[in-house]
Amino acid sequence: MSDDTPNEIVAAAKDAKARKARPEPKKGQWPLKAIGLGVGIGSAAVAAALLYANREKNGDKDD
Repeated sequence: MSDDTPNEIVAAAKDAKARKARPEPKKGQWPLKAIGLGVGIGSAAVAAALLYANREKNGDKDD
């Protein structure tokens, strides 16, 4: 066996070290990007619904 090829133990240790280096998400932290996207889409949907509901039913009225 040559020294150039890593064995299972060395590969597992390298993988564990790489996982430990990644920052873990904090518990209780809200996903603000997803919430902001949802609020933006929701408010656009409400605005579209209001525009649709308040449109003139009988075409243009110049009275």
